[in-house]
Amino acid sequence: MASHDIAKALEIWTLQNLFNVSILCGILSASAVMVQRYLAALEKRLTLRVSIELWQVFAIGAADALLLATVLIGYLVLNPDIMADIKMAVPFCQIATVLFAAALVLRLFHDGHQRGNPNFTRSLQLMWAANVLNVLGFTIIMEAPSGEYLASHPSPFWTYIKTHLRSNADPAGLELSQATFYVCFPLLMAIAIWAAVAACRQMKTTDQR
Repeated sequence: MASHDIAKALEIWTLQNLFNVSILCGILSASAVMVQRYLAALEKRLTLRVSIELWQVFAIGAADALLLATVLIGYLVLNPDIMADIKMAVPFCQIATVLFAAALVLRLFHDGHQRGNPNFTRSLQLMWAANVLNVLGFTIIMEAPSGEYLASHPSPFWTYIKTHLRSNADPAGLELSQATFYVCFPLLMAIAIWAAVAACRQMKTTDQR
């Protein structure tokens, strides 16, 4: 095998596993936000004020760090070249990235990390909608029965899934990936602009104080 082929295979393996990890990060982030009462109960066991404050920062920061990682990896793989190389569920995973990004903006710039704020619930709803899309996409599309299994147990349903809804399926998957990119990428850029505007407003408000 040529060195170019080895490098390409290593690149695909790395990107595929990185994306798979991002799906788990999305689930963990939403789970960390959901168990706020459990975390508050653990907080009551702490005695030192410093340890309580550190625990509060960790409880919020860990969820947002996982969410940020999910969005960044989602953006990384949301381009035509990578979608053609690795196995992604189209349009499930791409829409999930957009929803995760919107949830991140609500948490970082619109007080969505505070339990009493309506944006806390909105961001959690967006995160779980994104997770549902990712889980369905991973389980039903990305990890559909293998070709060897279908050779012995033919199934029109699974065959259609594998040949139409995978980003690297040629040609139907590639065509759907392109259409998905034309919709999801502009939405992701719009959310990035929304985040930038919100950040500028926050800094302006802080400076005025």
